[in-house]
Amino acid sequence: MIRPFATTLTARGARVRLAAALTFGLAILVPAAALGASGPAARPSYAQIEGSGSTWSEVIVQQWIADVDASGMKVTYSGGGSSMGRKNFAQGVTDFGISEIPYPGVDEFGNPDNANGREYAYLPIVAGGTAFTYQIKVGGKMIKNLRLSGETLAKIFTNKITNWNDPAITKDNNGRALPSLDITPVVRSDGSGTTAQFTTWLDKEYPSLWRPFFGRSGFTSYYPRKGRALAQSGSDQVMNTVAGFAGNGTIAYVEYSYPVNKHFPVVKVLNKGGYYVEPTQYNVAVALTKARINQDKNSQMYLTQILDGVYRATDPRAYPLSSYSYMILPIGADDRRMTTAKRQTLMDFMYYSLCEGQSKAGPYGYSPLPLNLVKAGFDQLGRLAKADSGVDASNRDVTRCNNPTFVAGNLNENKLAKTAPMPAACDKAGAGPCGTETGTGKPSTDDSDGDGTPDTTDSSGPGGPDAPGSDPDAPPAVDPETGQPVVDDGTAAAAEVFANPTEVSADRRAERTAFGWLAVAELFALILLPGLGAAWLRRRRPGKVGL
Repeated sequence: MIRPFATTLTARGARVRLAAALTFGLAILVPAAALGASGPAARPSYAQIEGSGSTWSEVIVQQWIADVDASGMKVTYSGGGSSMGRKNFAQGVTDFGISEIPYPGVDEFGNPDNANGREYAYLPIVAGGTAFTYQIKVGGKMIKNLRLSGETLAKIFTNKITNWNDPAITKDNNGRALPSLDITPVVRSDGSGTTAQFTTWLDKEYPSLWRPFFGRSGFTSYYPRKGRALAQSGSDQVMNTVAGFAGNGTIAYVEYSYPVNKHFPVVKVLNKGGYYVEPTQYNVAVALTKARINQDKNSQMYLTQILDGVYRATDPRAYPLSSYSYMILPIGADDRRMTTAKRQTLMDFMYYSLCEGQSKAGPYGYSPLPLNLVKAGFDQLGRLAKADSGVDASNRDVTRCNNPTFVAGNLNENKLAKTAPMPAACDKAGAGPCGTETGTGKPSTDDSDGDGTPDTTDSSGPGGPDAPGSDPDAPPAVDPETGQPVVDDGTAAAAEVFANPTEVSADRRAERTAFGWLAVAELFALILLPGLGAAWLRRRRPGKVGL
């Protein structure tokens, strides 16, 4: 509590006077506007909520949790795999789950895999691509520009290709052979939505390879470990195994955010448009325009994804293994874990995540949700308010969302898909491959026409935005990293930073304010301490009267 200066000014010593002076000084400096005429606005009543599940989504979910903490929302989340997330939700262990696949009813072993009677809805939270990260060193130097077709990947993960010098790999890289080195696939040991996403693609696109290896048709959350394969629990352990000291020769499937944050290379995968591409936020956004969404609001599968069109998208920019993740949202009015305060926390946490939080998706290795899924997410959140009249769901206007996919004035367009850059000519099948300096999240920069200008920014050379064969609907010139239109002076109209996508968790408004007041206090101490010290010394001298 801030006290008046007079009530604290006593003869009890310099320390008391210093504290009073500092308190008085702080009281003077508090801006009246910050408090308002009637005091600070009341905060919603929140209670801590707990969730578990997908490691595919965990990187961005943990960032959202850090972002909302300063607003009083306490959210905890533990990865452990989508299967664990569904199981914990069904058993009432958590308030919400996150999974890449919906409840199948029974798992591949015939065991029940359902919500156990608990009412729920699927809420889309973020899009992304399943990437293939690897470690291959030649003469101690890392290979960074590996490209593989879908068939080659399928053969690697079904033990049909076991050495990096295989002719199929050489062909994918336009005749550039790798040395003789055993391939070690790294797979998930736990029940994983990432595994389910990958094996769904294998079953749909390469059934003649997948089904004999798996022993039956369909997908699985538990990847079969055969041959040289290593199995690790969680995406982080898979990533660490590939990136480790003994990782040479390994390849693994993980969400793109893990190699992005680890600064590790990923495979460029051949799409049906004839180009090798990686799962940048732009390429994922383009691919997901071909996703079909269950729109039956009376179905428990409402908003779940059908990805056949994504796998076979012919746009040169589309990444074939693109998808999105779901929150399993508790919507029952009598849910035994939920209270009004918990529902309010869940409502406001997901409102932030669907709107402002989506702006962080790209730098963290994901792709923001498009408008239709954000709108659908709002509808699902509205069911929390229907279950509990005490939940405040007001001011949930999709037009106020700061979402990178939205186009002002035309929210039916997907900005990322519209401005996604075309791949370079050296990324086309039969050409390249692009230069060895191409890194994860960076554009290809080979100068194949020899004019000294990188092809991805040269509108006259092969692979430039104006090159023959470019998408006629694409902008005539785009910045190769941001995908934004280029203005006449050659600079990007809207720049986006592609630095290390790490935010210091303490770098939030509340912490900045606190440190600001600390600086003020230190300033007062520097000003007042010398005078108060001198006064104290005078009081200690014999025959002198203290203050």
